[in-house]
Amino acid sequence: MTDNSKGLGRGLDALIPGGSDEPQTNTNEVAIGLIDVNPHQPRTIFNEDDIAELATSIKKHGVLQPLVVTPKDDHYELIAGERRLRASKIAGLQKIPVILRDAEEHQKLEIAIIENVHRSDLNPIDEAISYRKLIEEFNYTQDQVAESTGKSRASIANKIRLLALPTEMKRALKEGKITEGHGKALLSVSDPKKRESLFHAIITEGLNVREVESESKKSTAKVSNPKGESDLALKQLADDLRTFLGTKVNIKSSKRGGKIEIDYFSAEELNRIYQKIKGID
Repeated sequence: MTDNSKGLGRGLDALIPGGSDEPQTNTNEVAIGLIDVNPHQPRTIFNEDDIAELATSIKKHGVLQPLVVTPKDDHYELIAGERRLRASKIAGLQKIPVILRDAEEHQKLEIAIIENVHRSDLNPIDEAISYRKLIEEFNYTQDQVAESTGKSRASIANKIRLLALPTEMKRALKEGKITEGHGKALLSVSDPKKRESLFHAIITEGLNVREVESESKKSTAKVSNPKGESDLALKQLADDLRTFLGTKVNIKSSKRGGKIEIDYFSAEELNRIYQKIKGID
């Protein structure tokens, strides 16, 4: 990863001109058919009603904020502005204002993430996939992803953990049928059957996050302490470790001792936890 990734958390105005009301002086107009979409676009679901409304506005007022593109062969590759591009096509525009920028592959993904996260709701799963892509394909650490997007490292880690949910639950989260809070609560349920049951209860009965968390704690208590005895010391220790390591920690006791389970969701996060335990962090 190059040093170009540093400082992207400053916001869109520092990256994508046009965030203010000041007129643009360095724009060009290019044929709309020469613009290819960003291959690193995080968003996979676009609200068609919003696009249609934007198209109506563009027909009346034109494209008020130029798209950001980078030259590629005899075409241009979109960096930011896919909603405007789609709406402009619907509005029947032949040419569209753009700002030319040179950008490396990781920067295309960074800017696309920032634009989607800060300007319009991006579903948690698409957001998490984008963060993981920065980590796995462009060798970012979670701290570098956090710096680039202006979010906390804990927020990045929590988003990526959502990818550990079963496919059906990720789809529901992506489609807005359950919330991110529901997803986090479901992740804390270790028993797959109980998790599945709670998931369907959310869908059919409308369980809120607190209700799911409450049911999750009941389930955990039954599994880890079948006699119903409360071990506050172990719970406190697990909470302390969870805070220290920044990930889910579960302590299970038995007659001969017990075991500590520490969750991780990527090789990079495992390395971070290892360094934390070793005192390197």
